[in-house]
Amino acid sequence: NATGTAGVDPDGVLNAALRDVRAEVGDSTVLMADTCLDEFTDHGHCGVLDAEGGVDNDATLAVYAEMAVAQAAAGAHLLGPSGMMDGQVGFIREALDAAGHTDTGILAYTAKYASAFYGPFREAVDSQLKGDRKAYQQDPANVRESLRELALDLEEGADLVMVKPAMSYLDVLRAVAETADVPVAAYQVSGEYSMIEAAAANGWLDRERTIAETLTSIRRAGADIVLTYWATEMSRRLD
Repeated sequence: NATGTAGVDPDGVLNAALRDVRAEVGDSTVLMADTCLDEFTDHGHCGVLDAEGGVDNDATLAVYAEMAVAQAAAGAHLLGPSGMMDGQVGFIREALDAAGHTDTGILAYTAKYASAFYGPFREAVDSQLKGDRKAYQQDPANVRESLRELALDLEEGADLVMVKPAMSYLDVLRAVAETADVPVAAYQVSGEYSMIEAAAANGWLDRERTIAETLTSIRRAGADIVLTYWATEMSRRLD
């Protein structure tokens, strides 16, 4: 629906899945949850809309807080608020602490750019997005805003920070890594994955070498953690 209430429902699909996975794996791995409304709203935006059709930042924060508490109660160790609302890290941290979830961590989407590289993911999940997210995601030409966001996220209590996408923003990743005093993650998104797989399928690239080279570049730029669709494959190759 318009406000994404299924995302905050303790018995909704996301929280039910979190409970099931936590029951299966316990503390043997870190269970992460995406704290965002885009998969639950009928308009596909990451928050609640105002009367003019724009995202209402403050109204969205209230829903994020409720969603975060539900995810923590369902067993998530780490929450990733990906909606890029102003003040979201601090608002969620306060809500988690008030509910007794002081050990639940926050992975801040510090620099999430309004990128063309999200296209394959949105197609795969049949995104209902109407319009675009340029009003709240970052301008690809702007690095200064990312560093301001970094300072705010750290001040608000982020346990980790992230740059997304990765390959087109290695300069941003380097700048964040040189400044942050918490672990830095980078997200190699669906478009990055798909263009390499497509090129390799056409015989234009050596698939395994290209995958390794791109992941190496992300690590070299300063990422302590890399989120990638090749995680399982690479873990086996590196074992």
